[in-house]
Amino acid sequence: MQSRSLSAPRLLLLLCLATPGGASPPQPVLGPSPGLASQPVPCLAPEQWEGRAVVYDHNTGRNSRLLLSYDAKSRRVRALEEQKGHFPCKRFFEYIYLYKESVLFKIEQKTKQCSKLHLTDVWDPYDIPNNSTYEDQYYIGGPGDQIEVQEWSDRKPARKFETWVGIYTVKDCYPVQETYTKSYSVTTSTRFFDLQLGISDPSVFTPPNTCQAGNLEEMSDGC
Repeated sequence: MQSRSLSAPRLLLLLCLATPGGASPPQPVLGPSPGLASQPVPCLAPEQWEGRAVVYDHNTGRNSRLLLSYDAKSRRVRALEEQKGHFPCKRFFEYIYLYKESVLFKIEQKTKQCSKLHLTDVWDPYDIPNNSTYEDQYYIGGPGDQIEVQEWSDRKPARKFETWVGIYTVKDCYPVQETYTKSYSVTTSTRFFDLQLGISDPSVFTPPNTCQAGNLEEMSDGC
């Protein structure tokens, strides 16, 4: 995501009312413009956390349930596919994204067979870029069980429709949901939950020994 910033103008109101007896006129008064409220600014999202996510691919109709370890300081992400239920001819993988090295390790969970791939995607942190457009603020949940969130996008009024929409908590700026679109169609939607601050085990970003001579071709997800 990109960088962004917001500001709110103020209006100087000059009162020039004549007073009887040659008295001095009132001094200028500084105040806000009627009807203008200060605009929210993007919060700072945590740089290191662990949690779970569900990624829905709208092109394939497939949900992927993941355990995530996220480290923005070192620009790396580890995603472990959760095995929920029985799926014939389905292999489950662990993914280690090392953006500084432009390397992706795709590791089959059972056999530890490893593919070492060139990572072409650019680093895209889970945060709210500074030049995002504020969309809305609301509560998720019902009375007595609510979380306040803000919704942001990369929309530019009268110039550009949004290709990214992010929902983040107001209190601690945790990601709740991110949606990406392309050519006016939603491509992926990601929901985040069970987040905890910090990285409990930094070794999850170290690929197993089988990756030292990793296959340069990507493994298929099926049997």
